[in-house]
Amino acid sequence: MGELSDSELLALFRKEESRHYAFNLLVRQYQRKLYSFIRRMITDHDEAQDVLQNTFIKVWNGLDKFREDSKLYSWLYRIAHNECLNHLRSLKKGIFTSDESVVERLTTTLDSSEHFNGDLIQKKLQRALMKLPDKQRAVFTMKYFDELKYEEISDITGTSVGALKSSYHIAVKKIESWVTTDQTK
Repeated sequence: MGELSDSELLALFRKEESRHYAFNLLVRQYQRKLYSFIRRMITDHDEAQDVLQNTFIKVWNGLDKFREDSKLYSWLYRIAHNECLNHLRSLKKGIFTSDESVVERLTTTLDSSEHFNGDLIQKKLQRALMKLPDKQRAVFTMKYFDELKYEEISDITGTSVGALKSSYHIAVKKIESWVTTDQTK
């Protein structure tokens, strides 16, 4: 069976007898994209899995209230985006935890992770990404890796297109600088 449209998934979900089936289809259809986004934000495989699970719990609890005034994947990304920011915020809440120590912890997992098999340049890029402020990293990730349009990112983040373009441009300049001067270690 091919992928169902958003409206077909929602129609199935709203019927009590097919609710679980529809949700399983939705998870299968979107989990890979959402995991990729979350993993680029969090880097650690296990933590990314936890954030993805929390995302789908929120989706399950809120899908009945989804009004379809945006695309379903935009709504899913918004939840994943917010869950990533919440997770990163919770990592930074420790009394002795600085932004630098959180970045160091998350980038250290790249070298030891069996789930990351990137070459040296990919590791440099990921380290540079982790040095960006969380919201800027999210914008860069959605635009560069997920190839979303600024309008779609605006729906997800609630930020104006102009501010997103500026944020992306600044992120690109920072990444270029860090990667070329090898300040990412």
